[in-house]
Amino acid sequence: MQTINRFVLDITVAILDFLYQGRDYQRFWVLEEIARAPYFAFLSVLHFRESMGLRGPEHLYLMKQHFEQSLNETEHLEYMESRGGNNYFIDRFVAKHLVLIYYWSNVVYYWVAPRLAYHLSYEVEIHAAETYAKYLAFNGHDEKILEILNDELHHSKELHDAMELI
Repeated sequence: MQTINRFVLDITVAILDFLYQGRDYQRFWVLEEIARAPYFAFLSVLHFRESMGLRGPEHLYLMKQHFEQSLNETEHLEYMESRGGNNYFIDRFVAKHLVLIYYWSNVVYYWVAPRLAYHLSYEVEIHAAETYAKYLAFNGHDEKILEILNDELHHSKELHDAMELI
């Protein structure tokens, strides 16, 4: 299944790379809009499991981590908005529809196979860090982008730790 995760991610990345060629902040905004979806999905499933009496020992730790991750991704989203990332209707349209698909896919995926859901999100965070690193390599130093890159690496470590935890 990890191979399928990478395959789906590679196809999605290729499409977004094509659509957002030369439009860095719009691409970043779409990615940050999408990046919050798995954390919301994970929280939704954890809340549902708790309501059903299926809470595990790692439950509160994971809920706290995912809430903090979603807040951090929202901060990234707001920064990309301040740089004009969401100025065009088409970008908002693409992002909102991708978020719906990605959120509900993650709800099902996390319910059925949480480790694999974490793996997919881990791969997405690694891709995000690589995307920001490429931007910095071509465009020079940008303190805020560097901070976001480091946040993405931190999220990937947290997701890796979550895979090990459950």
